[in-house]
Amino acid sequence: MNKERDSMCPTQLGLGILWPAFWTGLPIKLVFVLLFLALGMVHFETRIGLAFLMLLTSPVTVFALPTITLGLESHLGEGVGIALLFLLSIPIDIWALGVVGRTFFLERLKREPQEGLGLTLWWKCALVGAVFLPLLWVAVSFSTETAISGVNSLFEMDFLKFIPVAEKISIVLVLWGTVSVGVLLFMSVVGLWLVGRMICGTVESAAPASENYQGLITRWDLMRVPADQGLMLTALTGGAVVLSLLFWSSLPVFTPHPHECCKKPEVKAAHVFKPVETLNKDEKMLAQLTAQVEALEKQKAEADAANTKKSKGNGKAGTDAVKTPAATAPAPPAAKKP
Repeated sequence: MNKERDSMCPTQLGLGILWPAFWTGLPIKLVFVLLFLALGMVHFETRIGLAFLMLLTSPVTVFALPTITLGLESHLGEGVGIALLFLLSIPIDIWALGVVGRTFFLERLKREPQEGLGLTLWWKCALVGAVFLPLLWVAVSFSTETAISGVNSLFEMDFLKFIPVAEKISIVLVLWGTVSVGVLLFMSVVGLWLVGRMICGTVESAAPASENYQGLITRWDLMRVPADQGLMLTALTGGAVVLSLLFWSSLPVFTPHPHECCKKPEVKAAHVFKPVETLNKDEKMLAQLTAQVEALEKQKAEADAANTKKSKGNGKAGTDAVKTPAATAPAPPAAKKP
């Protein structure tokens, strides 16, 4: 059993420390993330927010974010809350690594945890992250861009132009996505190996535990029991109440919204199409238009009839006027006889 523990590879050692520390510190960090979002101190889009949370959750990323944002000119969002979150994550990560490290040393390595083990593990992990994560960012970005351009140029060839558009999109996504995920997994394994190599020195310097396995189990169970349970419960309850009040008091006023750099054009929601109501409205409109047309035709017929009657009356009056002068005209004077 001791030989198996001593032969643990650096990758297993790094994964055994970082993975539990990730889940130990994540809930506490998410509380501050939600609070700062409610206060309007952090602004980012959904995609950028996912990358930001991935950087925040790991203890190896505290010094990698300034390198990525400043050195690589990658925009992850704006707001004073981003820097404050990473500062607050330092004590959280130290505490999480201390809890996980003591348990891992006793249970898996059967070695005595040193004083200040959490701080020792934290600065080693942070040092590896500050150097390796920017390289990971550059490698994954370069491989993704290269894969996308290569796949697009591949489908520009004549013998692949017959593929339909839908199938072409699916194939393109699968090809370059496979390359990107493969590079990410490979680089992640390399990063875990580097973290494990950094931790190996701490493991080798730790003294072997003298208790048997049952005694070690009792020790790491008792380590989780605080000396003053009432004080710890009061502190946790008070902190939760204060954070909840801050969250709910600020949320109605400072609703999270996209920043100036991340605003999207406003799109009005399309009107819901209801066939029955549309047909009823069209029938009513057709009935109204039909009634208006009939009324106009009736008015036109009446106007035509009036014009015809008027024209007939004018024609008769003209005929009478012509006949009257001829009938009433005076007779010419009779010629005188010589």
